[in-house]
Amino acid sequence: MTAALTYRDAAPEDVDVLVALVESAYRGDSSRTGWTTEADILEGQRTDPEGVLDVIKDPDSRLLTVERDGEVVACCQLEHRGDHAYFGMFAVSPALQGAGLGKEIIAQAERTAAATWGVREMHMTVISVREELIAWYERRGYRRTGKMSPFPYGDERFGIPQRADLQFELLVKPLV
Repeated sequence: MTAALTYRDAAPEDVDVLVALVESAYRGDSSRTGWTTEADILEGQRTDPEGVLDVIKDPDSRLLTVERDGEVVACCQLEHRGDHAYFGMFAVSPALQGAGLGKEIIAQAERTAAATWGVREMHMTVISVREELIAWYERRGYRRTGKMSPFPYGDERFGIPQRADLQFELLVKPLV
């Protein structure tokens, strides 16, 4: 049996560990261990210490940090946006992907957002060409809206695109 997960809000001293976790889940060769890699569509960084610290310090956000046996194994951002919460910066250690942790963590994130802010919906944006990832979220109750927003081409804080057709699609899930 695997050890239980524990959840807490990130602190400034967690920044380096969280940046490394997010990068390992999405970029470079280490990300290919798991299935959430974006290495074929984006190079460069996924996040940076300043971005993570901004989320930690934002009074309308929580950076939920997930530990198992005292080790950080996952994280996700929850942001209060009026009548809904936004879910982002979701990363599970590539070595642990595919074992059901993501499903457990997103369910906890949804409960946390509903309990903390009383919101009735969770929103997220996913790169529209990530069909396998979108399908995973659909199995968790999220629905595609068809509402697209542009990828920030030219802003290397979000990575260096390897294709010209990147955009974000809004996914939404009722929390009631």
